[in-house]
Amino acid sequence: MAGSFYKVACPDCENEQIVFGKAATEVACEVCGHTLARPTGGEAVLEGEVTETVEAR
Repeated sequence: MAGSFYKVACPDCENEQIVFGKAATEVACEVCGHTLARPTGGEAVLEGEVTETVEAR
């Protein structure tokens, strides 16, 4: 499975969390619950700011 992991900053609380770029389910911030990633059937829509690519395959 090809894909990348991204470190995403939450727009509400500034918490940084690692998210898979092709997430199959909604990913919520662990601190405040804001949605960070929404699945689309391919690449996920990332709601926060991507601060870095953690791993590319």
